[in-house]
Amino acid sequence: MSTRRFDEKVVVVTGAAQGIGKEVALRVADEGGQLVLVDFSPLVEEVASEIVKQGFLEPLVVLANLELYADCCKVMDAAAAKFGRIDTLINNVGGTIWAKPYEHYEEEQVETEIRRSLFPTLWCCHAVLPFMQKASAGSIVNVSSIATKGLNRVPYAAAKGGVNALTACLAWENGERGIRVNAVAPGGTNVGERKIPRNSQPMTDDEKVWYQQIVDQTIDSTVLGRYSEPSEQANAILFLASDQASYITGTILPVGGGDQG
Repeated sequence: MSTRRFDEKVVVVTGAAQGIGKEVALRVADEGGQLVLVDFSPLVEEVASEIVKQGFLEPLVVLANLELYADCCKVMDAAAAKFGRIDTLINNVGGTIWAKPYEHYEEEQVETEIRRSLFPTLWCCHAVLPFMQKASAGSIVNVSSIATKGLNRVPYAAAKGGVNALTACLAWENGERGIRVNAVAPGGTNVGERKIPRNSQPMTDDEKVWYQQIVDQTIDSTVLGRYSEPSEQANAILFLASDQASYITGTILPVGGGDQG
């Protein structure tokens, strides 16, 4: 198995400041990739510094709000202007903001969840396709979730269901153009305390109960009976992104310890 799967590859990683995105970025750097690190938070600069200190290629850092189409276009334009092409896009932005039964969501909260967990992937795919189509080559990996079936996250589940549909349809449309499109659907993952919380408001007593139901269901649904580590999610993402998966497209790969989502 090659440990330099991304030599001479330009790889855009969104949501690279922390969690799974950071793990993916560090691994791509270790395998020779030329990174474009994208995040809303300036903390992504720390990831870039860590990569440089380890002696890997210096990444391009782009701060962007990927819920906005214009910012997604800005990212791809900057990547192509700097490196001349985009070989790989890993769409990692998204995540549950609230956890509660659907009837307790407010209208604005539903829309916010959809904007957070669907639109960054939707817009980034749209923005990158012209570059990949021109090159007749490319690999896109979208980060979905096994929570498309689960408790207390209906808007998030709907958004990730949209990511799955987007993945399948784009694969059909672009296969003959040399572009592969796949998704990884992570289960619960131990990412530690988030430096930037998705929801800065303290949970109510009810919300604590509803969130615990998610944790319990996640563990009970797995065959392995535990949460994953970020490296275990990165393993699957990097495989699908790499040429080792050259004959795989339109696939949603559950990485949930046996929970198929």
